[in-house]
Amino acid sequence: MASRHPEARIIGENGEGALVVIPTFNERENLPLIVGRLLAAQTGIHVLVVDDSSPDGTGDVAEQLATDDAAGRIHVMHRTVKDGLGKAYLAGFAWGLERDYAVIVEMDADGSHAPEQLHRLLDGINAGADLVIGSRYVPGGALVNWPKRREFLSKGANTYARLALGAKIKDITAGYRAFRREVLEKIGLDQVESAGYCFQIDLAWRSLQNGFTIREVPITFTERAIGESKMDGGVIAESFLNVARWGIQGRTAKFRKNK
Repeated sequence: MASRHPEARIIGENGEGALVVIPTFNERENLPLIVGRLLAAQTGIHVLVVDDSSPDGTGDVAEQLATDDAAGRIHVMHRTVKDGLGKAYLAGFAWGLERDYAVIVEMDADGSHAPEQLHRLLDGINAGADLVIGSRYVPGGALVNWPKRREFLSKGANTYARLALGAKIKDITAGYRAFRREVLEKIGLDQVESAGYCFQIDLAWRSLQNGFTIREVPITFTERAIGESKMDGGVIAESFLNVARWGIQGRTAKFRKNK
């Protein structure tokens, strides 16, 4: 689909105008590392840490990082409940939209998303895309130190989602992505029910359904070196059932429209 934003540069070359939302739960060791790398890579960007009352003190670490940052680029949100990655992102999105950031970025706290590659996503936005996904499965994308079982599950989930939804996105489950604010304003965030990693498929599908331009750019995904993955069987089951439902709904709507 052609860009709807000719001459669409809205992010400064150092990340000015963009907010990176980083959800955390028990990431006290990883958080300073990832935030430090991010602010070194994009000196003008802002960061919002959304902490779900981590018992290991991650929230306190985030507050100290914010206090120590004289430029005021680091912000912290403390949530009193732990109800899923999706809900944490939704809270961060709402915070960013209220403060008029032009672009809002998703990034994991565990180091799997390289801040040094964020410019690829922002360049895609500046080139006119509405949503840019950092993809492991387009030419140039790569996986580092990921267990074969996780790779098999990831590739299987992406294949299943493409077939069920009729979408052409190769890495629709990816969590490294940048949204123009107009996308988040339009797609009905108050109706998003997905709480786990299915949230990523949900938002990409809503973006497609609303006619937004999606672009994938290659990234290198590196398995976390510190801590443990939050993925579990319930997340996989939620994704399987929701994708099947969305696929049926989409095909039914298309059939009725063409009838």
